[in-house]
Amino acid sequence: MKRGEIVENPGYHVREIPKGVIGESSKILEEVLELQDAEDQNASIMALVELSDMVGAIELYLEHRHPTVAIEDLLIMSHITQRAFKNGRRT
Repeated sequence: MKRGEIVENPGYHVREIPKGVIGESSKILEEVLELQDAEDQNASIMALVELSDMVGAIELYLEHRHPTVAIEDLLIMSHITQRAFKNGRRT
């Protein structure tokens, strides 16, 4: 079965989604693909669950790859980036 193909007897997801490895970027990608599948199904609650799963996958990635960095550190940088784009400046 090719990636993205419709599953014959689907569970939550109607597309084939490869399983990622916990603590690796492949798990984050799995959650993104599940989010897209939820959107394709117009399942807003499922999409929110997938966003939550994505946060968990990011936390585990940080624990594995960057143990001294917390998700709060990423949020601080995200807010700074939003500010820069809102103000149209990078410097």
